[in-house]
Parts: sequence; C-alpha cells; structure tokens
Amino acid sequence: MLNSVSPTSPSPVPARRVRLSQDDRRRQLLGIGLRMLVERPIQDLSVDAVAAEAGISRTLLFHYFPTKNDFHEAVVDAACRRILRNTSPDAEAAGPEAVGQFVTRYLEQVDRRRDFYLALVFGSSPVSFGLERVETLRATMARRVMAAGELPEDAFPVVHAWTAYVEDRALRWSALPHGTRPPLADEADQCQRALRALLAA
Repeated sequence: MLNSVSPTSPSPVPARRVRLSQDDRRRQLLGIGLRMLVERPIQDLSVDAVAAEAGISRTLLFHYFPTKNDFHEAVVDAACRRILRNTSPDAEAAGPEAVGQFVTRYLEQVDRRRDFYLALVFGSSPVSFGLERVETLRATMARRVMAAGELPEDAFPVVHAWTAYVEDRALRWSALPHGTRPPLADEADQCQRALRALLAA
C-alpha cells in the first residue's frame, strides 16, 4: 500500500522562536499570566503553561522571574495597573464628568472580573493584593478622583474612604443577577451623590 504522503511533499517547518528583548519578553509573560487569570485563581497559575504558550522553557522563564512566587507577584502588580488604567477618566474630562467616568468604569471593571477581584483583594490565596496593595490602589484612585474634581488636599481622607464605599457597592451590585440589579447609570449616580454628600458634610 502506497504511503498517502508524496515523497516530494515538503516537511513541516517548525515555528521559529522569536527573540525578544528582556523587557518585551517580560511583558509577554505577564500578558499571558493576566489572560490565564480569567480562567483560574492566581495560586493555580502554572509557570509551565505560561512558558509553553510563550514558546520558551521553564528555565528561561525563571531567568526573568527568579521564582514562581516572583512571577505571581508580578502578575498581581500588573493586574493592579490594569485596574487603574481601565478605570481612568478620559484625559480631557474634568469635574463631575470625570468622576462619573471613573465610577462607571470601575463598576464595569468589577462586574467583568468580580471573582478575580474578590480573590485578589479579599481572598486567602498564597498571592493576593495584600493590605499594602489594597491601600495603594484605593489611594491612587482617590488621588485621581481629587484631581478630576479639582478637590482640595484636605478632602483626601473623605475621598479615600469613599473609594472603599464604591468598591463595596460595586461588589454587591455585580453579585445581583442581570435583570434584578439597578441599571449601571443609576448605580453610578448613587455613588456620585454619596461623594457630594460626604464632601458637603
């Protein structure tokens, strides 16, 4: 019986490994890690799976991140930066418009990644945001809201506490089934009204 493959058929050419700079490779590995976090908690993030998807060896991954925990920590930091980036108001927005954009985008962000956010901020996994990261995240968001609303420095404690309120409200709202929860616009408006009331007090 003749072989179905022609003797003249070309052999499959293996994919060439792309050489990346150290910074580009780190960004690639972190991007893969962030994408995998959509499907699994941080403690189940396999460095072997990440290395395989990047087309490198496990040993080479540890050249960029000395330990598995270092890689997990870097992924968590990247997740924090992503939250800040995804909730930032438009550069040209200011005042109530900018605050409204922040609240709306924050609610949307938590709704999209609720389980992931809960696990990192409040979970008991080996790697989490931790208290320092939580406070840094809230403080950065508070500073951005203050800048957007052109608020005085002495308003920081109020705005910082308000970010925790918005976080709690976002988690409660996103836990409700679609069709039973208040509209996004109404929820965002309630958060903004709370900030105005706190500042007035």
